[in-house]
Amino acid sequence: MSSLIDIFLHLDKHLNLYMNEYGIYIYLILFIIVFCETGLVIMPFLPGDSLIFATGALAAAGSIKLVPIYLIFCLAAILGDTVNYSIGHFLRDKVSARENIRFIKKEYLDRTTEFFDKHGSSTIILARFVPIIRTFAPFVAGVGTMPYRKFLSYNAIGGILWVSIALFAGFFFGNIPIVKNNFSIVVLGIVVVSLLPIVFTYIKNKMADKNI
Repeated sequence: MSSLIDIFLHLDKHLNLYMNEYGIYIYLILFIIVFCETGLVIMPFLPGDSLIFATGALAAAGSIKLVPIYLIFCLAAILGDTVNYSIGHFLRDKVSARENIRFIKKEYLDRTTEFFDKHGSSTIILARFVPIIRTFAPFVAGVGTMPYRKFLSYNAIGGILWVSIALFAGFFFGNIPIVKNNFSIVVLGIVVVSLLPIVFTYIKNKMADKNI
């Protein structure tokens, strides 16, 4: 567990090591990580924003090629959500019947459903920037009544927007000395900022319940 936390907090250093060890195969590894984080509802714990940000910093340093990894991340994000939508559609009857599904936390589903109720179809775009919600949003869309064509358009916009912001933020700011020397703090900051919408929604709902 401690090793996983260390990898998460020092992604820039570990990515550099993996780049030297695996060479060109690092592109495939990065594709798989982003694909699984967005495409498999049982893996919301994988790094998303911070991984893409760290990769952007590596691209700025010349360790990895910017354009190929940009296209790879966009493809992984869009395909991941598409697979997740399909899984949700396949399990629609079980979820609708409120049956327990192994490996899928009900509280995450409920939280994502609340997010959908508030933001509608734009949840598919907004959820890209919120950990856990990002993984469960396409699944819930598949369970619900959102047509696939509509989902696909929001999926593509959200995926490209998410990758563009995270990757180019890392590319332009990741190698600034104060950022590079405090990368673990930056990673934690990214996570905290990403979770703020969930915290605000939770507080708002609690206050609303008290006023009933």
